Amino acid sequence: MSSLNGYSPSDLLAAAVEPSKPKPRRLYQVWKGNNKFLCGGRFIFGRDAKSLFLTTFMIGGPALLFCIRMLLTFKDDPHFSSPVLIGALVLTFLDFTFLSLTCCRDPGIIPRNSRILEVDEALDINSASMEWLNSNSNSVKLPRMKDVKINGHTVKVKFCDTCLLYRPPRASHCSICNNCVQKFDHHCPWVGQCIAARNYPFFVLFISSTTMLCLYVFVFSWINIGRKRGKLEHNMAHDALSVILIVYCFIVIWFVGGLTVFHLYLISTNQTTYENFRYRYDKKENPYRQGILKNFLELSFSKIPRSAINFRAWVTDDTQHESAASDLESGLMNSKQKFNMDMGTKNDKDGQKRLPSILQDLDYNGVDNLKKAKEEDAPFNIFFAADQESKYARWNSKVGVDAEHDKPTDQ
Repeated sequence: MSSLNGYSPSDLLAAAVEPSKPKPRRLYQVWKGNNKFLCGGRFIFGRDAKSLFLTTFMIGGPALLFCIRMLLTFKDDPHFSSPVLIGALVLTFLDFTFLSLTCCRDPGIIPRNSRILEVDEALDINSASMEWLNSNSNSVKLPRMKDVKINGHTVKVKFCDTCLLYRPPRASHCSICNNCVQKFDHHCPWVGQCIAARNYPFFVLFISSTTMLCLYVFVFSWINIGRKRGKLEHNMAHDALSVILIVYCFIVIWFVGGLTVFHLYLISTNQTTYENFRYRYDKKENPYRQGILKNFLELSFSKIPRSAINFRAWVTDDTQHESAASDLESGLMNSKQKFNMDMGTKNDKDGQKRLPSILQDLDYNGVDNLKKAKEEDAPFNIFFAADQESKYARWNSKVGVDAEHDKPTDQ
């Protein structure tokens, strides 16, 4: 049989020998962080995104019960129930809108590197402040911390061993999502997402609208009870739904209301939650503080930065792109010199690896003597060959050591 199903033996052999090309995948499919993606990488969630179901239930449940309560009184007093019901629906819609904008978008993830990038040749740092930074099979000697000037103040930036980059000022690595994030505030378990540069304004609007919704339901639940004739105790006994809403909102408002007040304080002082708990700017001057009014204006009218990563971009393998990360590190590292990751050697201009000077200065002439002595089965000093011993003696004489005293004398 000269062919099989229309294919010649040569075609079948070529297909068997030819290696299969890796199937292209999108970046979100090979992303090394702990994020969860929906709709082809268009929506980005944190690792604990399942907590959104609880948050949705805790907001939507009471709001739904309040709307049902207002519908029950619609026939008796439509002029009162209609605007109250519309107000509750609007606040609930806004609350869920801000929740979605907070938890479904890129919070400001910094692109990670697959290897340590180039190091500044002119970097003048004492060896005492240098540490070996290890990453898989690569190792290179870099400063653990670097100083950056911000508004005349010195701010330290740290090297991230996971993302293999110097974090920009105010950035931090989230241990839950396993990403470095710009202007990291905190990781919120209630929304299952990091709160940072790109979603912090929506987070503030979310907790503010939640506080307003709780106050709204709390106040009008009391009004529903008070509008009835009779004693308050009697009305509460016959309106259990309003009583449940009052108790629930009273408990929740202490948490979400306190959180809102705390973040308003952080905005007024231009701090993040991470900075407030970690650095305590009340004990030293805050380099980002501009005054209460300017701080609020900066949050309200500053343009939200674009995402540094296109999670829908096509990639051919599991390696992560590095170009965006190098842009973020501009000003932090001015690259002039490449380091060999395995041996710490430098590369020549043509890309060839050059042996370190300590290896170039070694004298390998004694190797032949060692081989010859082994063949003749004669005693041989493996530490000092004949010519190397004389060199060592001459070197000792220069530093005031008489090498002749170390030589054995014939009896």
